Amino acid sequence: MDSIFFYILLTSFIATLVRSTFGFGESLVAVPLLIQFIPVETAVPLSVLLSIFIALVVVAQDHRKIHFNSAKWLILFAIPGIPLGLALLVYGNDFLVKLGLGMLILFYSVYSLFEKKSLELKKDNMFWLFACGFFSGVFGGAYGLNGPRWWYMET
Repeated sequence: MDSIFFYILLTSFIATLVRSTFGFGESLVAVPLLIQFIPVETAVPLSVLLSIFIALVVVAQDHRKIHFNSAKWLILFAIPGIPLGLALLVYGNDFLVKLGLGMLILFYSVYSLFEKKSLELKKDNMFWLFACGFFSGVFGGAYGLNGPRWWYMET
């Protein structure tokens, strides 16, 4: 039991280091590493709690840069997606849930490698706020992958 506790602490440290360095990605690191030793139903909520703690530190540090109007809509649109993601996690086939996580990580990695221009909206667009917020809720509920912090903050 002590080795699993040490592994969880080490994984949390590495995931926090990734988030501190790149501004996002703690769940992208933590969840795949944690599910090697603990069930996905435990790894995802643990990763989410870690993410919330780190986000609170970031919000305290960078509160002047937050676009509160955009963040409000993203949060409101994420709320209906969270139960769908949780249902996927709890009732979904364990193999398919892990396969979906792997495909999501692979897709985002390939996208990051080949997409050189940054997408930027000059003003809020309700369709994109809904889409990003809702899928943030789904992926956050299922995998703890809500999205990078630059979706709602200035760079």
